[in-house]
Amino acid sequence: MDREKITLSGAQETLLATLYGRAVDSRSPDSVLHDHAAREAVERVAYDFGRTGMTDTTAVGIALRAKQLDDWTVEFLAEHQKATVLHLACGLDTRVQRLDPPPSVRWLDVDYPEVIELRRRLLPEPSGHYETVGASVTDEAWLREVPDDRPTVVVAEGLTMYLRKEEAKRLIQRITGRFPSGQLLFDVYGPLGIRLQKMVPAVRNAGATLHWGLDDPHEVETWHPGLTCLDAVRSVDMPGVEKMPAAGRMSMRVMARLPGFRDVGRILRYRF
Repeated sequence: MDREKITLSGAQETLLATLYGRAVDSRSPDSVLHDHAAREAVERVAYDFGRTGMTDTTAVGIALRAKQLDDWTVEFLAEHQKATVLHLACGLDTRVQRLDPPPSVRWLDVDYPEVIELRRRLLPEPSGHYETVGASVTDEAWLREVPDDRPTVVVAEGLTMYLRKEEAKRLIQRITGRFPSGQLLFDVYGPLGIRLQKMVPAVRNAGATLHWGLDDPHEVETWHPGLTCLDAVRSVDMPGVEKMPAAGRMSMRVMARLPGFRDVGRILRYRF
């Protein structure tokens, strides 16, 4: 079987780390996501996944973050049978395949054109009302083409830390200003996480740079009238941490007691 050669670099290359993390998790007898599509995609890629520095602990962490965002998305779609899902910086995430939304849901996966092309070659084609958008999420033109006729849930995993604060703020304002109602689901680094970014092998080895660290989740509420923080789950407190290896569980317990470290990462949900 001919394997796909990867030419991505920088922030785009790091999408391979999250793909690999979900694949590693899928091999565990106590898997969080059971993401077999991710494992199959990894087997079709010509890439040195050792560059990601992935361990069993970090793989579980990636899977738990994804599951939290999955669960919130499912909850939103259960309340809104006809909704729009904007999956920003989708990378090689199999979220649409995992959740398998009904045809009444409009789902858009958004990422750079070269990433969208790679998705098409590596991942199974979703059913239902599914579209891809080949563009930077910070470009303004593509969003104007998305119909604003439905409640909208925006999912952005592993995106915000690569944006500058003003880019993130403008993106959130454009989304909340366009759609009548909905939710924003995304993860963030805290300021300490940004300062320690070179300790993350996937970031360091890809030559990527993280920019924005959010200290107070309530700051985002000031960016648009009616924007309300519903949940701010610390990474050290994610449901399912007990699935980590013993060393990982111990590390999480220690970090949860240290100022700065306990806020190194969060998963956020906002209503607008």
